[in-house]
Amino acid sequence: MPVIPLVIGFLLDLLLGDPHSLPHPVRLIGTLISKLEDFFRNKISDEKKAGTLLCVSVLIISAGIPVLLLLLCYKIHIVLGIAVESILCYYLIAAKCLRDESMKVYKAFEEDDTEKARCAVSMIVGRDTNVLDRDGIIRAAVETVAENTSDGVTAPLFYMAIGGAALGSFYKAANTMDSMIGYKNEKYLNFGRTAAKLDDALNFIPSRFTALLMIISAFFLGLDGDGAFRIWQRDRRNHSSPNSAQTEAAAAGALGVRLGGNAYYSGKLCEKPYIGDPVREIVNEDIVRVNRMMYVSSVLMLVIACVVRMIVFALFGGF
Repeated sequence: MPVIPLVIGFLLDLLLGDPHSLPHPVRLIGTLISKLEDFFRNKISDEKKAGTLLCVSVLIISAGIPVLLLLLCYKIHIVLGIAVESILCYYLIAAKCLRDESMKVYKAFEEDDTEKARCAVSMIVGRDTNVLDRDGIIRAAVETVAENTSDGVTAPLFYMAIGGAALGSFYKAANTMDSMIGYKNEKYLNFGRTAAKLDDALNFIPSRFTALLMIISAFFLGLDGDGAFRIWQRDRRNHSSPNSAQTEAAAAGALGVRLGGNAYYSGKLCEKPYIGDPVREIVNEDIVRVNRMMYVSSVLMLVIACVVRMIVFALFGGF
């Protein structure tokens, strides 16, 4: 019983992807963050304190509502509880969305339309895309899929395995805050520090575990599994974030390409180390390959999450 919502949620995402036409909890969390940012900035002059209070408020609301909702639904009937938790799990997983958005870049290049590909990649990366050439656009898409395999799929499954949809919602709220206010710029350096540090802490274990799953997936897919492990060992810390390079290094090694390097953000050059070796030039097909790695890693994580969920439920109980 406790694993049913995880499996149904994963399958719904696999089949349907994000329901853009319906209210989405993650978008609601984003709206909440924006509203509370204005509120706390106006009320509290100390930016770090204001950002911390925002962080605490968002986490309490984002996790508290699912907890209360699930308690009520499971109390009414177990089938209702399973159905509602399955839908919540579905909203928290973004594998198909990640695949679909990155494949828009692939399809644009198949049509030999660089500007269309540039527009597509601008929807999924934060860097300036107007300065990217063909290889840079493909590299950005590959890096995004590699990094978000953890953030968008396996890390939510990791936390849902431990605490169901409620803890998954807690993680997603923290991750959304980091993506909105966790920047090292003048506006958010102090205000978003708590959110950024929390996201780093929550992703510390999932990112490393996901990298190992991506290495295993490389062997399954006939990619360079040995290279994935070697590059992961060598380059997993080649990023200002303590977590981002974990999965990017595994993907770079598996594909035999070089990722990372300098990038422009809001017109400013950001110097970054390289990840991986340029065994060959990056090609459009690498977007397809990294998506396959994402899916195999996600299925492996789902299996592990189900086992962990049953153990947690047997030892401690839960929804």
